[in-house]
Amino acid sequence: MSKPGPVGERAKSTPLLSRLFSGLFSLVMNTLGLILEPLQNRIGVQRMAYIFLLPNLLIFGIFVLFPMALNFYYAFTTGTALFPQDRTFSGAQNYQLLFDCDNFLDPNSCNEDRFWRAVFNTFTFVIFQVGGMVLFSLVTALVLNRKIRARGFFRSVYFYPVLLSPVVVALLWKWILQRDGVLNALLVALGGERIVFLLDARWAMFWAIFITIWAHMGFYTLILLAGLQAIPKELYDAGSIDGAGDWQAFRNITMPLLMPSMLVVLVLGLIRAVQTFDEVFVLTGGGPGTATQLIVQYIYTTGFASQIQRFGLAASASVVLGIALLIFTLIQLRLGRSSEAV
Repeated sequence: MSKPGPVGERAKSTPLLSRLFSGLFSLVMNTLGLILEPLQNRIGVQRMAYIFLLPNLLIFGIFVLFPMALNFYYAFTTGTALFPQDRTFSGAQNYQLLFDCDNFLDPNSCNEDRFWRAVFNTFTFVIFQVGGMVLFSLVTALVLNRKIRARGFFRSVYFYPVLLSPVVVALLWKWILQRDGVLNALLVALGGERIVFLLDARWAMFWAIFITIWAHMGFYTLILLAGLQAIPKELYDAGSIDGAGDWQAFRNITMPLLMPSMLVVLVLGLIRAVQTFDEVFVLTGGGPGTATQLIVQYIYTTGFASQIQRFGLAASASVVLGIALLIFTLIQLRLGRSSEAV
């Protein structure tokens, strides 16, 4: 009799593995049944939902709610000690230090001038980054929603940068933009002169905005593309029958029905832009000087990267940032509900 070959051995091992996993699954389910059935009989079926949610709630509480509460406590303390019990309660002293300004429009007149420079840099960054993100995402979504050649390929290409790590994106573009980088090599080859992109304040902010748009545009394009595909084609057919052109169809059909998706993009884009840290920190380090230092980098530098680690001041700045984000989000949601009501 011939010995079973590799195929026969796999055929024999497959039922064995199947029975093993089936037995293990039955053992786990029976064990859970022994634990959960008496509990269900005691508290009722409807309350069992809380039992199944409990692990997620514990994880959320430990890694989100507890750090938030601890950060709020640190905002009202001072000193360099790390542990809460060793810190000195200072009341609103940290907030008074942050808002001690003769003229809020002039960071040089503020006691904590780096904070206000970071605020102005963040405001500039958010305005142009979110505006550019929405514009380019909308145009890209409109193009990809049309019947073009290799549409599936281009939809994938626009989403590829989203899959990259922010650090990888920043290092890639830093290699392109540095003095001896690819872009300057191209300029020299064309007869131009080298430009120190990352050492000029205006160029550094421009490239920080451009790179973050390039890195995250695909995600927001996907949201808007889904919103465009949800618009019934019959509406465009009815509009064409009534004599509506492309611009009239875009203004009267596409944009009103796309507003819920646009609101999602605006809220997510605003939150993401205000919290930007990775790409800009790796690309410019906040420089030259403090030209591209954003609010999150100020918080990081104040709390961890300076010679004197001022945890309380960094925590106070993060609370101010959180309140500002909450206000902006509520305003946007209120505006979105008003537009839907109209």
